[in-house]
Amino acid sequence: MEVVTVTQNKDLTEKYDVVVVGGGAAGLSAALVLGRARLRTLVVDAGEPRNAPSDHMQGYLTRDGMSPAEFLALGREEIARYGVELVRDRAVDVTRGTDFAVELAGGRTAHARRLIVTTGLKDELPAVPGVAERFGRDVLHCPFCHGWEVRDERFGVLATSPLSVHQALMVSQWSNDVTLFLHTVAEEELSDDDLRRLAAAGVKVVPGEVAGLRVEDDRLTGVLLADGTAHDRSVVFVAPKAAPQTGLMERLGAELQETPFGAYPVVDPTGRTSVPGVWTAGNAMGFAEQVVHAASGGYRAAAAIVGDLIMSDLDAAIAGQ
Repeated sequence: MEVVTVTQNKDLTEKYDVVVVGGGAAGLSAALVLGRARLRTLVVDAGEPRNAPSDHMQGYLTRDGMSPAEFLALGREEIARYGVELVRDRAVDVTRGTDFAVELAGGRTAHARRLIVTTGLKDELPAVPGVAERFGRDVLHCPFCHGWEVRDERFGVLATSPLSVHQALMVSQWSNDVTLFLHTVAEEELSDDDLRRLAAAGVKVVPGEVAGLRVEDDRLTGVLLADGTAHDRSVVFVAPKAAPQTGLMERLGAELQETPFGAYPVVDPTGRTSVPGVWTAGNAMGFAEQVVHAASGGYRAAAAIVGDLIMSDLDAAIAGQ
């Protein structure tokens, strides 16, 4: 299925109009728009999409239920039709002079007039035995992504901060059997409003540290507490700690803003950062960007870059007259 122009053995000495760092939904969407605008474009893809543990993605009109791997393969096929090149490598550094020099782990350097960073984020999971192994299967984080598929099952929510109350309340839309395991959260950290809302939603609150998950025949069947008690559950929701991949942005001196989910670049509505010539999209600019948002953001960023380059070239031509 996959037809993609891969520049594995190319020296990348020619300058690109745009280098897109990151080959997920945001990066491929941007590359598609740039290729169709006849801009010489390179996508640098390390091949580590955030949603790789999931067998399917949901809520993307006409793509509901498609596997993330198939979605990305189709995207790579589409950008190749417009001459966009893709290299399997990792961008490890970037500098800005008369152009952007993107250094790759494999030793090559790509040069471009503009840069889109779509490096996303990594999910750091709670250090509870079984959570990482079952993440994306019956250990989940997003009810909008997976809620329908596990509706009416016995939910557990593993609390890692008082914000986990919000997650427990949200998932109660998909099941009437929800238990919030406080784990590392003390009962006194919950506000009176939290307790009233949990009670109104029918969410049971269980104090005590979670020691692990019970798995039988490759299916999650329960949550085990440190005190030896077990609670039958078939699905557990967790709230991973977001680790934004902002290394390239920081090297360029981009302004970042702190959020409850990490520090992200300050951007305008098109994804333009505080660094001239640099845009971003997808989870590189925010924690809650779903696949459909990432694709939309990549499109917006690319369209803005097309306009920016047109005006820049016209101004240069006028100045040279």
